[in-house]
Amino acid sequence: MPDHKEIYNRQARKYDLLVSREDYQKNIFPALNQVRPLDGLDVIEFGAGTGRLTCMIAPVVKTVLAFDASQHMLDVAIAKLKDRLQNWTVAVADNRNLPVVDRIADVSIAGWTFGYFPSWHAETWRDGIRQALAQMTRVLRPGGTAIILETLGTGWEKPHPPTDALAAYYTFLEEEHGFSSTLIRTDYRFDSLSEAEELTRFFFGGVLADRVAREGLVILPECTGIWWLTI
Repeated sequence: MPDHKEIYNRQARKYDLLVSREDYQKNIFPALNQVRPLDGLDVIEFGAGTGRLTCMIAPVVKTVLAFDASQHMLDVAIAKLKDRLQNWTVAVADNRNLPVVDRIADVSIAGWTFGYFPSWHAETWRDGIRQALAQMTRVLRPGGTAIILETLGTGWEKPHPPTDALAAYYTFLEEEHGFSSTLIRTDYRFDSLSEAEELTRFFFGGVLADRVAREGLVILPECTGIWWLTI
């Protein structure tokens, strides 16, 4: 598999191109608003990356304060957000220790970020996620909602957690922490088969890329889970 730490530290623009091809049917934003209508709210984002969710929600929320561990990733987010809106701030921070005071947000959101704990910290991932979840709830006002998005399978038309560790993490959210969940499709649509093969090989590795080339998958199925908890 590709080195995702290397990608996040050095190849943010190519990563941003990949995620720009996902959710071509635009299912994420309506699904988030079904969980919690976002209009006029204060939001704190964990693991914002290149600003995929930040750019999606910024036009409707009151404020969004977005954090990521990689300045390289945030530089791409800044480039996309600047000169468009004034209600956003980005800063470098670890998901387990955000430099903000308690109870300042209506929503805390984490997209495709906590899922790295099981792979990068295999022995201690539960402790790491507990710390991150504590941060998510700490920053919320009473009645606030924590929302987490994670993959349920790239190349799959039905939910299929990519690893046993991720499946355990999703169960952990529901059974230990009381999160509710739903499923949406967030299929990729690439501009060409060559782009599909290149970008899937870049991020997902050779097995999926070879399948994309073999089957001509310009549209690549993707299932995404959304978990939420209102405090």
